[in-house]
Amino acid sequence: MCRHLGYLGPAVPVSGLVLDPPHSLLRQSWAPRDMRHGGTINADGFGVGWFAGGPPVVYRRSSPMWTDPALGALLGPVHATGVLAAVRSATVGMPVVETASAPFTDGRWLFSHNGVVRGWPESVESLAARLPVTDLMTLDAPTDAALLWALVRARLRDGQDPAKAVASVVLDVDAVAPESRLNLMLTDGRSLVATAWTHSLSTLLTEDSVVVASEPYDTDPRWTPVPDRHIVTAGVTPPGPPSLAVLRLGTDEQGTHD
Repeated sequence: MCRHLGYLGPAVPVSGLVLDPPHSLLRQSWAPRDMRHGGTINADGFGVGWFAGGPPVVYRRSSPMWTDPALGALLGPVHATGVLAAVRSATVGMPVVETASAPFTDGRWLFSHNGVVRGWPESVESLAARLPVTDLMTLDAPTDAALLWALVRARLRDGQDPAKAVASVVLDVDAVAPESRLNLMLTDGRSLVATAWTHSLSTLLTEDSVVVASEPYDTDPRWTPVPDRHIVTAGVTPPGPPSLAVLRLGTDEQGTHD
């Protein structure tokens, strides 16, 4: 069912988020703590995307993260103000290829999906039919995550607010594919949107940064679980403090932390 992580804040070593913490994504690739019966390991690929003063840079592979001998040397020197990284546990029947690994990208956006669309692909045929044919012909891979990205991207292109775009996709997919796991994450390096929909998600808010992750990567007491069926919106605009808001999907109930 995958694990993912998003970061916004001052420039930090990407390896310090992805590889170095005691329960980093690297460790979660082979020893996750909270898969909620959605698999046991995340060995079907990984990806890291980061913002370092320009368009996002993305590195993706179809192999387990722990088998890539170049990853430490690649990420060690890189300092980024925004990161989206993921490790993948492929749904049975879906391809294990590099382009199926998150983050998916278009322009300034990075996107990830942690979960599964039930009844794929028939259950979401009606939603896919609303997309431009070109978008369907150019999906990164024939997977539920790639289609979810196409649905979100179409809404962004139509001018929807990122949080509204992500929330509407989750609600639309749940309506036609009940019991799907739809933890989505979207960032442009300045803002971040993530959903907790039948899967684990936590936030870490500090004086100058925000982390949103499937699982806490250390024992910092500031980690806060996100309730199920909620959406997280976060932003960092220096020199002001970071913002973090948690909204229940489909209602007006909201909790905010600044």
